[in-house]
Amino acid sequence: MKLRPSLIALALSLLPVLPAGAAEIYPATDETLAMAFAAVNERALVHQDLGPLAFDGLTAISSIDPSLKIEAISSRRVGLLHAGRLVAQYPRPPSDDVEGWASLCMQIERQIREISPAARSAGAEQFRMAVLDAALSHLDRFSRYAPPGEADEQRANRSGFGGIGVRLEPHDQDVTLTEVLPGTPADKAHLRAGDHILAIDGKPLAGLTQDMVSHLMRGPVDSKVSLTVKPLDQQQASVITLTRDHIMPPSVRTSALEDGVATIAISSFNESTDEELFQALSSFSGNSKLKGLVIDLRGNPGGLLDKAVSAADLFMTDGIIVTTRGRHPDSQQSYEARPGDLAERVKLVVLVDGRTASAAEILTAALQDSGRAVVVGTNSYGKGTVQTVLTLPNQGELTLTWSRYYAPSGYSLHELGVLPTLCSEGARTPAEAEILLRGLMAQGNPLPAQLAAWRATPVEDTERRKRLRLSCPAENRLSDADENRLDLDLAKKILKDDGLFAQALSLNAVGDSTNIDGQAASSP
Repeated sequence: MKLRPSLIALALSLLPVLPAGAAEIYPATDETLAMAFAAVNERALVHQDLGPLAFDGLTAISSIDPSLKIEAISSRRVGLLHAGRLVAQYPRPPSDDVEGWASLCMQIERQIREISPAARSAGAEQFRMAVLDAALSHLDRFSRYAPPGEADEQRANRSGFGGIGVRLEPHDQDVTLTEVLPGTPADKAHLRAGDHILAIDGKPLAGLTQDMVSHLMRGPVDSKVSLTVKPLDQQQASVITLTRDHIMPPSVRTSALEDGVATIAISSFNESTDEELFQALSSFSGNSKLKGLVIDLRGNPGGLLDKAVSAADLFMTDGIIVTTRGRHPDSQQSYEARPGDLAERVKLVVLVDGRTASAAEILTAALQDSGRAVVVGTNSYGKGTVQTVLTLPNQGELTLTWSRYYAPSGYSLHELGVLPTLCSEGARTPAEAEILLRGLMAQGNPLPAQLAAWRATPVEDTERRKRLRLSCPAENRLSDADENRLDLDLAKKILKDDGLFAQALSLNAVGDSTNIDGQAASSP
């Protein structure tokens, strides 16, 4: 039997209306959701009405229990359904009411725990994840929520952690050390790659995942950890006790000088990257045999923006490194190089590929646009946005896109990336490499025109940006040994030939063009 509209309205009116912020039933607002909602409301790159985002977040409770459903009863009320039956209704907060929406989320979370065993088992954190994942999905692919455990790992990758300084590989019965970092507690205890760890603090490691083992290895700085170790060349295991120290995973690796050329590979940009790079450059300072440096950024996913800026400043004496612009005043910044170039007279080639992203692209674009380096490889990833990371009250993290960054010549790298001076896409053999090098010296090289179009295309012109990227399609140049070696060989040949390097560098020149805001961007 169908109920007439008047009877439906009567039935709705008889349901309990749960007032927002009813302290006697729901004593507090979820501070984690309130802070996340406030950040989205105030800092997101593109303004979004909070109300629809938060409402869509609430609809995700069906992922916890499919019998639960959130519906808009009217423009002023939100309904909670269980197994198709309306069990409660709530006042719908104003669209910009951060506290109101956080309070509504908490009320609904408490209510579904009372009526759904699945929701009781899930707990508050899974509820937050469901709501925030659904809400943030309307922003962009880089805005996301990380629960406390995952957030701890992210903080450790950026800023280090308490540990002993090893890399490891789990096996069925134990764990094998694959690397021991110099100067760490493990190194001082004479552990070596190939040693087997059978137990940590008496807990056997058989069957544990790498994440589980890492969790046991890590702990507060200056705390003790006991390892049951069977050295690589021995049959007998023994127990040793180490004191954890602050461990920062190294992100810079340097090759030995070969024919006047050295390679510095940067794997990411964490808290110590700029200092590691400074030390690497200092090790070559005053070496008269040094003719050039290869800065290998292939596979580098990025990291901390300020560390990319500091890295660029080590090679530049003046000029803009990067500019950031967003809706929030704090997101609008311009970073300039300071006088003094640690490698002032050293020629540079930067290697990039399709996985070179974010902070690595900032460094590449700065060195290319400033006329400081030749870029070799394929089109980079094209992550042209900056994320702000907020630690939430529950120790989770909200990563929120809040600005775009712009190269010194004024173009946005968003969904575009950096166009190499020498595109090696598809090249695998020495003969193909020679053809590419001859092309650098050929008259009528198309690169200046391509770069002019690259730097002049507005960020809104997504279709043209897609077409421009086809001029040098992105590849993973580290995955294939031939491609990996060929890119390095190309870089070294360019660095060893002064004329070739000068010609390649001239192709990068920034001419008169139009940047993203329609303003003239002229060569520095």
